[in-house]
Amino acid sequence: MTTLTTAPGCPAPDARTTPATRVTPQGAAWLASASAHPRSTLALWQARPAAPAVLPCGTAFDVVNVPLVLGRRVLGLLRAEGPGSGPVAAHRGRLLLFAAPGTAHRLPALLAWEEWGGSRTAPAPLCHGRGDAVSVPPLAAVPGPSRWLVAPDTRTPWLPGPEALLWAFVRAARHTGPTTDLGISIFPSADPDANVYDVSKRR
Repeated sequence: MTTLTTAPGCPAPDARTTPATRVTPQGAAWLASASAHPRSTLALWQARPAAPAVLPCGTAFDVVNVPLVLGRRVLGLLRAEGPGSGPVAAHRGRLLLFAAPGTAHRLPALLAWEEWGGSRTAPAPLCHGRGDAVSVPPLAAVPGPSRWLVAPDTRTPWLPGPEALLWAFVRAARHTGPTTDLGISIFPSADPDANVYDVSKRR
């Protein structure tokens, strides 16, 4: 079974070109642990490995949901300069970053402290935690709008917390030019006469 590594220093997978990866049995057990009925969830997946599923957040994981390009930049920073990433999925034009439980509650407050608002070029992430549910890609590596870029491959995957994700989002917002690691800029070319502000400081 093929999975992508999540070691720091590796460039982020491109959701537009990277093939889907397959969830291992250990990774499937971890995903199923989020369900109220893990054994029946696993049995359903074994019968239909190409079918997507809906899982609750807040116990095994939270999910931070961002546009593909911004998500790839954040993922690249986590892996190249930060602590690494947990499982990551592409779903209908969005990137789903699996995070430590509690992240969905804490990250919006941290971003608000950084004055991350609607006027920013980089949009605020959608955070899914306790009381929410998300669609996850099939266990099998099948083509389509929903697939694993970094598939779960262990019963106890490491998951980034709110502080690591805050750091990556702020770094992504500061970046205004191309990088060799990521290969994509989420911003248009800078105006040489434009004023530049440090987005990490409060006004």
